[in-house]
Amino acid sequence: MFQPPRISQWWLNGLSKLRSFGMLSAMFRKCCLVSALVFCGMQTAPADTVQLKEKASITGKILSEKRDQIAVDVGYTVLVIPRNQIAKILKTDETELPTKVAVKTGIPADTQDLVESKPGFYSAPNMHAAVRNVRDLVNLIGEAVVQVRTPSGLGSGFIINEDGFLITNFHVIEGETQISIEVYHQKDGQLERKTYKQVRIIAINKFEDLALLKIEDKESPKFKYVPMGSADALSVGEQVFAIGSPLGLERTVTEGILSTKTRQLQGELYLQTTAQINPGNSGGPLFNMSGEVIGVTNMKITFGEGLGFAIPVESVRFFLEHRDAFAYSTDNPSNPYRYLEPPSRTRHRAVLE
Repeated sequence: MFQPPRISQWWLNGLSKLRSFGMLSAMFRKCCLVSALVFCGMQTAPADTVQLKEKASITGKILSEKRDQIAVDVGYTVLVIPRNQIAKILKTDETELPTKVAVKTGIPADTQDLVESKPGFYSAPNMHAAVRNVRDLVNLIGEAVVQVRTPSGLGSGFIINEDGFLITNFHVIEGETQISIEVYHQKDGQLERKTYKQVRIIAINKFEDLALLKIEDKESPKFKYVPMGSADALSVGEQVFAIGSPLGLERTVTEGILSTKTRQLQGELYLQTTAQINPGNSGGPLFNMSGEVIGVTNMKITFGEGLGFAIPVESVRFFLEHRDAFAYSTDNPSNPYRYLEPPSRTRHRAVLE
C-alpha cells in the first residue's frame, strides 16, 4: 500500500489551521506556478486535473480518493484537498484540451469582476488610469462636485452616475428633508450655476456618516460623474486633492498628501491627509492623481492645521452595493433601516378561508 511522504501529514495538519479557503487557493496557485517552472521543457506522464471552486486548478496524479478529501501528487509534494472545495475532477483519459485560449487584455481579472458586479450604478477603479496634474483633473471632473444646501447649513457632495445619484455626509442632511443641490454645468467654456430642489434621500448610514441622494427634477440633464478609486491601492505620501465648499466658498481646491491610511478615531479607520479640510468640505470627494475618488472628507482637528480626515472609498462602495439595507424611511427619518410591514391578520385569515 502506498504511503504518502511525511510532508503530506504536515500539509494535512496545516490545512486545518488555515482560516479561509482564499489562503488555500493562493497557496494552490503558487504550487501550480512552481510546478510549471520545475517541469518546464520536460516530457511528463499524463496527469489528472482537479478544478477548484475558486477558479484555480491542480494538476497531478490522484493517489487516493476518500469521501471527504482526495490526495494529489504534484511531483514535489502531496496535496490533500477537501471535497467541498472541488468543482470538478478530470481524469487523464477524459481531460478536455481547449481548442482556443482566450486572453483578456487591458483590464486585470480582479477589476473585470468588480466592473461586472454593479454595472451602471457607479464606475469601478481603473488600474490603467493615467496620472494627471491637478489643473487638468479639476477641469475634467470639477463639474461632478456639488454643493448640498439645507435650511440649517451647507456641505459638499459628488455625483456618482449620470442619473443624478450623489454621495454626501449623513451629518450634512441630518434631520433635514428640504435639500437642494447646486451644480456647476460647463457650457461654452463657462460655468453656469443650476439649483435642483427636487432631491430625495435614498439611503443613509449614520454610523459611517454616509448618505445617498438623488436629483429628481423633471428637466434635469444627464450629469457628469466621478469614478470610484481604491484607497487600498495608494501608499502613504502620495499626492491627493480635495474639491468642496469650505465656509461656503464653492469649488475650492486644496492639495496635499496622504498622511496615513489607518487613523483610528472613535472606533473607525480614516484616511488622514494634509489637504486642507474645513466646515463646508463635509461630504466632498478626496481624489487621487488619476481623478478617482478615494475618500469622502468629513472632519478635521480644529486646533491644528493639515489634519483632515476622509472616509475610505471602500466603505462607500460597501454602502452603495448594500444600499437596500440602508434605505431611508420617511416614516422614521432617524432610522437608517427600513422595516417591512408585518402581515395583516385579516389578510392571513382570508387566505386560510
